[in-house]
Amino acid sequence: MGKKNFDLKVFAGNAHRSLATDVAAKLGIKLGNAAVGHFPDGEIDVKANEDVRGCDIFLIQPTCPPVNENLVELLIMIDCMKRASAGRITAVVPYYGYARKDRKDEGRVPITAKLVANLLTEAGIDRLVTVDLHASQIQGFFDIPVDHLFASPVISEFFLSQNIPDLVVVSPDVGSIKMARAYAKRLNGGLAIVDKRRTGPEAVEVNAIIGDVDGKNVILIDDIISTAGTITNAAHLCKSKGAKDIYIAATHPILCGQAWDKIQKAPIKAMVVTDSVPLKGNADRSAIQVLSLAGLLAESIRRIHDNESVSSLFD
Repeated sequence: MGKKNFDLKVFAGNAHRSLATDVAAKLGIKLGNAAVGHFPDGEIDVKANEDVRGCDIFLIQPTCPPVNENLVELLIMIDCMKRASAGRITAVVPYYGYARKDRKDEGRVPITAKLVANLLTEAGIDRLVTVDLHASQIQGFFDIPVDHLFASPVISEFFLSQNIPDLVVVSPDVGSIKMARAYAKRLNGGLAIVDKRRTGPEAVEVNAIIGDVDGKNVILIDDIISTAGTITNAAHLCKSKGAKDIYIAATHPILCGQAWDKIQKAPIKAMVVTDSVPLKGNADRSAIQVLSLAGLLAESIRRIHDNESVSSLFD
């Protein structure tokens, strides 16, 4: 075991305090005492109510909806800890928002994933911990260490416990092929790909499946479920091609717009997600299995604090 640098403290904003509390409990410590509120005009007000001088600070805050509120809250928390003379500041961002724009795929558009990386770095973080980035190359937007964790061990363990026969892992679009292939290998299943074309910002068209799902049990896997259009259209297509039980799984259940309605109408047996972000909405959740990332995040924090290798957690 490596030598500890300084006292470990974990703080959280308002984005997902229950996850932060669970992580702190796994580490055997209490969540740090900080007031994160608002001034009467809506500006965010932050104060650390305990000494952090020289401490190893971990700030847990997914930048999930409301994205702008949670992102600015994180930036102000970083500034607060920096000005309070924290020894090291690590931002633990289970869901990294603004990640869809990671390159200029057309003229006159921003690269928001890089902009957010600049904001976090300039605010004063020394390290970033995140889970299932929308695009792995976002790690290269930072000139500080980035620990890019994967939820696949957590989600795969659940599906292995279900002993699902005749299993095929289906990628709902070309962009998720690498993730689907990794799950297929872990679950000893087949692999198929849905041919998807985007016809608008919130509209997709699915035409065909590359691979065989007839008579198979299917797991549709993606990193994010936002409006749920892509993954539910893929579920309908798989069912029309003869699939038996269909499961959908994702790391980040953003579930905005009409997502809940689409999911409830889709021909699926269950949806499996992690708690990287808090579930929103009041729809029936009886068929939803939420898996905790608290153990994975706590172990990564412990290893970083103890100067131990984190690379084994990347798999």
